Amino acid sequence: MRNRLRVLRAERALSQAALAQMLDVSRQTVNAIEVDKHDPSLTLAFKISQVFGQPIEAIFAGLEDTGLDDAGLDDEDGANGGQEP
Repeated sequence: MRNRLRVLRAERALSQAALAQMLDVSRQTVNAIEVDKHDPSLTLAFKISQVFGQPIEAIFAGLEDTGLDDAGLDDEDGANGGQEP
């Protein structure tokens, strides 16, 4: 899941350690979320949302923001990958 955590943290001049302390998680957890190696729990996502004063959707992006449908295919290609039946 793509996210804007690193950008938001940098805009506020927060270190990973400082943000981690605010969220009651490890610095490694913050780093893993920033580099898309870990998706936060819903509880943690809400905490992050509160810290930055933004809705979860503004921080974290799912498939709907990538141009891919639920099957991971481009919307234009459809379910059969653009092939005729």
